[in-house]
Amino acid sequence: MTAEQEKLVTENIGLVHACARRYMGRGVEYDDLYQSGCEGLVKAAAGYDSSRNVRFSTYAVPAILGEIRRIFRDGGTVRIGRSLRDLGLKIHRAEAEFRSAEGRDPTVGELAERLGVEPENIAEAIEASRPVLSLTAERDGEEFQEDVPSERFDETLVDVVALREAISGLEENDREIIRLRYFAGKTQSFVARTLGMTQVQVSRRERRIINYMREQLIK
Repeated sequence: MTAEQEKLVTENIGLVHACARRYMGRGVEYDDLYQSGCEGLVKAAAGYDSSRNVRFSTYAVPAILGEIRRIFRDGGTVRIGRSLRDLGLKIHRAEAEFRSAEGRDPTVGELAERLGVEPENIAEAIEASRPVLSLTAERDGEEFQEDVPSERFDETLVDVVALREAISGLEENDREIIRLRYFAGKTQSFVARTLGMTQVQVSRRERRIINYMREQLIK
């Protein structure tokens, strides 16, 4: 992972919190949601191409959401393979040796060169073994809820990207109904005339579309 990619990960960690919060209360610990989301963020940073004129945050959210959804498809837990755990131990030893010799923390590139491993694998192992924030903490012998900071921008962006994903899964005619009704502010009568349907057909179809999109947004 390059210095620029590391910077993208550091500056956009709030996106992981925003994405993880969408899936709270569904039987998976926040720690697992967060860890999986971090893996998505690292992959997004590795695959991002700034020349395509797409903001990194917009590019990263689908990748983060995809990794978090994978938890539920895989049975609700984040599994770390033995090879990744072993690499994490090697990294830990290499970091200690490097600090002792150089008096500073090594970069991902320096660890990769020292261990003869690709930088992407180093970053993945670091993220997999890194302690993550728990929503519960203990103070004076009593448990209390920990607040997870996140800017409102992150929350809004995640909602917008999730909405776009839901709309992209619609048939062309259904997308047009949503565009005219909710983005252009047209009446059902106008939509019916435009698409060659009756108002009753538009009303029924709109209800089905909204129900479908609601299911997609809570997945």
